[in-house]
Amino acid sequence: MKNPFVTNGYAGSEYFCDRIQETKNIRSLLLNENNIALISPRRLGKTDLIWHVFDDEAIRKEYHCFVVDIYATKNLGDFVNMLGKAVIDELRPKGRKAWEKFINVVSSLRPEISFDMDGTPVWSVGLGAINNPAISLDEIFTYLDEADKPCLVAIDEFQQITRYGDPTTEATIRTYVQRCTNAHFIFSGSQRHMMNGMFTSPSRPFYQAVTVINLQPLDLQVYIDFCTEKFEMAGKHLDKEVVALLYKRFEAVTSYMHRILNVLYSRTETGKTCTPDMVDEAIEFIIRLSSDTYESLFYQMPEKQRALFLAIAREGKAEEVMGGKFIKKHKLISASSISAALKGLLEKDFITMDKNVYSAYDQFFVLWLEYKGLI
Repeated sequence: MKNPFVTNGYAGSEYFCDRIQETKNIRSLLLNENNIALISPRRLGKTDLIWHVFDDEAIRKEYHCFVVDIYATKNLGDFVNMLGKAVIDELRPKGRKAWEKFINVVSSLRPEISFDMDGTPVWSVGLGAINNPAISLDEIFTYLDEADKPCLVAIDEFQQITRYGDPTTEATIRTYVQRCTNAHFIFSGSQRHMMNGMFTSPSRPFYQAVTVINLQPLDLQVYIDFCTEKFEMAGKHLDKEVVALLYKRFEAVTSYMHRILNVLYSRTETGKTCTPDMVDEAIEFIIRLSSDTYESLFYQMPEKQRALFLAIAREGKAEEVMGGKFIKKHKLISASSISAALKGLLEKDFITMDKNVYSAYDQFFVLWLEYKGLI
């Protein structure tokens, strides 16, 4: 039987826990022609929720659904590249009638689109190959507005556009979204302070352009019931204290809990019970597997960033990091050096900030630091 605690993306409704009301709300908003900003910390399951919303027979029949992850993009050209690839990847299996119109509309990119042995298009546009992203963006939105079906477009990690270094990008995309009546959008993001700034500040282009949804953690009892059911379906048993322990230890972040439960499930024999005393060994197993990666990341950090990262990791939740008390406690150099290090750590997503409270983004990284005796 397949391990039900999937760690590599959405695997279908059978392996998706709850979010019944959130799914209903998002579908209702989209089908009534609203745009949405979906905000949550990373690893809480917002991307899987988007796929779950789109994984509906009626929606799949009536709409083209595109999911675009722009986390790795650096500029508007990269953005256009990822958007175009998402569109063609979704249309390709639907047959020539579905994708031919798109190919015809994106004339600026047509030379970069190849065809496989079956005659279906393949997005072969390399990074940096888009010479005029403004024209290509206009063409893609022209397609979205003229497509044979209405379109639902989810742009994941949308706050990334604020890092492009071009202050006009937000306004440009907002203008296209506003004019595109045949498509509606989910703008999802994990940097709460950046996303809130984009969508709730009166001075920003997307102000009052969307309905903002802040995704909350799964309810503990609901998650206990889900996990227990999955164990029982395989003839295994799960002590509910295991889930309660993980829920508290990892602050209800679904990805961490799922990853550990994946290991616990595999280590629990049929007819046996998974108990709390198995948790630490499962965590240590995961940390050992990732040790080389974390060691490389840690020692590649500039010295001042590394010192600040250790200080934040020790605190867990670090406040007033440029204050004298924090500097003295962790033997840091100065407020100015902390400011520069903070910027670097935030840009690389080693840390995250919410309401002026800083914490390490990857809790397994913190556990590795503990495992190595560095904090």
